[in-house]
Amino acid sequence: MRKEVLFSGFGGQGVILASVILGRAAAVYEGYYAVQTQSYGPESRGGASRAEVVISDEPVDYPKALSPDYAVFFSQEAYTKYVHEVREGAIVIVEKDLVPHRDPEVENRLRVYEYPLTELAEQTTGLSLTMNILTLGILVGLTRVVSRESIEKAVRDSVPGGTEEVNLKALKKGFELADSVADSAS
Repeated sequence: MRKEVLFSGFGGQGVILASVILGRAAAVYEGYYAVQTQSYGPESRGGASRAEVVISDEPVDYPKALSPDYAVFFSQEAYTKYVHEVREGAIVIVEKDLVPHRDPEVENRLRVYEYPLTELAEQTTGLSLTMNILTLGILVGLTRVVSRESIEKAVRDSVPGGTEEVNLKALKKGFELADSVADSAS
């Protein structure tokens, strides 16, 4: 089993932290092999940001995502640049307010879930910067790439001290959103 996850957006959206947390959940709490890589522009905020996590039950021979199984797009630039790399049938999560120009032809071959992620984070925790954690909840809820318990432990271990509860609140809201998709499908 090899699962590839792509997170992309712009600096300041927590792209890299989300990927680190997912990698930690897989490696530390699930016992998988996991490799996280990242690239970003020279600006700390506002520049392009991309992070990848490869999770496997065997040692990872190549650390980059070749054809992601799952992708998260937090910005138009990220979507436009990387949506074509995602494999057919992949689960894709899109920040619908920040990705207004989409490609229906490409999306025809994907399973796309769009949410106003930033707005949902603000409504849930009062902080837009918890959007990345809320998205992790949706991703794990939809894909089961790691267990909910493992991602909760990894969030608790990875976020700044004193922010654990607000981040767990965002994560659980993501689980609820994923569950509502599953409920409406049944």
